Amino acid sequence: MALHEQNIRLTFGLKLRQLRQEKGLSLQTLSQRTGISVSYLNEIEKGKKYPKADKIAALAEALEVSYDWLVSLQLHPKLAPLTELLQSNLLQELPLEVLGIDKAKLIELLADAPAKLSAFVSTLIEISRNYDMQVEQFFFSVLRSYQEMHNNYFEDLEEAATHFRQQYLPSQETDSHTLAGVLREHMGIQVIYENFQQEALYALRSVFIPKKRLLVINRRLSEAQRRFVLARELGFAHLSLSPRPYTFSWVTISSFEEVLNNFKASYFAGALLLPVASLLPQIESLLNMPGWQPSAWLALLERYVVTPETLLHRFTNLLPHFLGLQELFFLRFSMDTASQKVRLTKEMHLGQLHNPHATALHEHYCRRWVSLQVLQSMQNQRHEGYLCDAQISEYIDSPNRYWVLTMARSMYPTPATLSSVSIGILLNDNTKQKLRFLENAQLSGRKVGETCERCSAPDCKERAAPAVVLEEKQRHQARLKALQQLVQHYEQS
Repeated sequence: MALHEQNIRLTFGLKLRQLRQEKGLSLQTLSQRTGISVSYLNEIEKGKKYPKADKIAALAEALEVSYDWLVSLQLHPKLAPLTELLQSNLLQELPLEVLGIDKAKLIELLADAPAKLSAFVSTLIEISRNYDMQVEQFFFSVLRSYQEMHNNYFEDLEEAATHFRQQYLPSQETDSHTLAGVLREHMGIQVIYENFQQEALYALRSVFIPKKRLLVINRRLSEAQRRFVLARELGFAHLSLSPRPYTFSWVTISSFEEVLNNFKASYFAGALLLPVASLLPQIESLLNMPGWQPSAWLALLERYVVTPETLLHRFTNLLPHFLGLQELFFLRFSMDTASQKVRLTKEMHLGQLHNPHATALHEHYCRRWVSLQVLQSMQNQRHEGYLCDAQISEYIDSPNRYWVLTMARSMYPTPATLSSVSIGILLNDNTKQKLRFLENAQLSGRKVGETCERCSAPDCKERAAPAVVLEEKQRHQARLKALQQLVQHYEQS
């Protein structure tokens, strides 16, 4: 991977500072030996300037090293992790400004304390290796942080979707035929449907061929899925987002900017298909119903012809911003019907880190969650469709209680996989005033854990694994208590 010019400057500056300090030279002394001003040397060491060949030669002579070694990208072995960071181009791939980080100040910090930051970077790399974290996972983690910083509401994307509807969809129709027509007539993108014959391609929803300006959509998709694919493509085109992925779902990821642009196009699609002006009043009406009626929530899927994930993601945009329900989470689970293995494939936490969260990717998530219960029920449903349920979840060994709304569907075009999506709203005085149906007798409440391995529930019929993590924690606490008693015994004797 070619190094970015800024990283080359930074590498040279770090090496220059390292050599100067090893020789015990001040900037003033080095300036006198080379004829280069102190201010220019300072800018070189901070990675802001890269000297010309004559100045590099003068620096090499003053520091008693070869010209070739000085311009090489090799740093001291102690700074190896920092070298790895620079050569990865991570500083360039991450738009640090969206996280409120000034890139210039970060680079200056790298130049001021390279050894300490090297140790810090080494720690991060070691943690990522121990948890088998890939670069792609890191990108998605940064994206979640970005969403959480903004309560997952982005005014510019909302306005872009509103203006797009006014300009291109005056009739308010958003069926797949209409959206494909807009792509063709206004964006110059042709749409075709094809059966992806190779098994390895079954799970793909679409492929975009940029040279042909052609969007190929998997014929197996439902109308709701087709609409989202088309609306997302309109987002890429209308917002001029590049770089971007050419497949849906992901096959390869080359940069964080690609991940961010995919999020923007997807957000645009949700806002286009579920406009706030019509959806928000309906959400408020559902929250004010005197009783829990799952059919009323499922009716939104039919009205807007969207998938449960698109709908509940849209809830996370609107509930915090317009209704003040800011402490909530979003979870997506998938289950392989052959192995019965359940995976948490997406999560987002607004307001705080809520229960549950993906602290135990290789453990057994609590089978009492409504998110998993609907997956079990879905297996008995012999036709394509949706299920909706809700639960008041009270976490064992925690004061937290949540109202959890879950919707599930079979994941066409891969029917052997089931998926559920959930939003959970923390119950407090504010939410109790806004969710009128909470005390309804038809709404079940259960004590739940996070994973079987960490759960203290006695005689749990749903337990899928022994509480080995909890038991180890209890043994450790007993060991600490015994040690404290031993110390007190000898102190008092």
